[in-house]
Amino acid sequence: MWNEFKKFAFKGNVLDLAVGVIIGAAFGKIVSSLVDDIIMPIIGFATFGADFSKLTYNGIKYGAFLQSVMDFFLTALAIFFFIRIINRYRKKEEAKPAAPKPDAKEELLVEIRDLLKEKKHI
Repeated sequence: MWNEFKKFAFKGNVLDLAVGVIIGAAFGKIVSSLVDDIIMPIIGFATFGADFSKLTYNGIKYGAFLQSVMDFFLTALAIFFFIRIINRYRKKEEAKPAAPKPDAKEELLVEIRDLLKEKKHI
């Protein structure tokens, strides 16, 4: 049973997933900070300090729900722009694919062509 567990736990996919979850959590903190510390103060300034989270109706805190929805959309928008910037940067870094290597027949034809050219010049 221990050997089975080791095989499962140390498979490449499981380790990749674990790394992805850890990196995702760290990235989530960055995005949350971006939304909470940068974007929300700007929106608060633009809306003259409106705070939806305090809105209630007969004990129903619909303002907290509206605030959560707004936080979600702002977080999703921040992630969208961040990924868009990263993808643009990646496209610039990607090297153009190398020309496909000709097969043996094409190489022979190129050699024959070159030999014929040399023969004409002699």
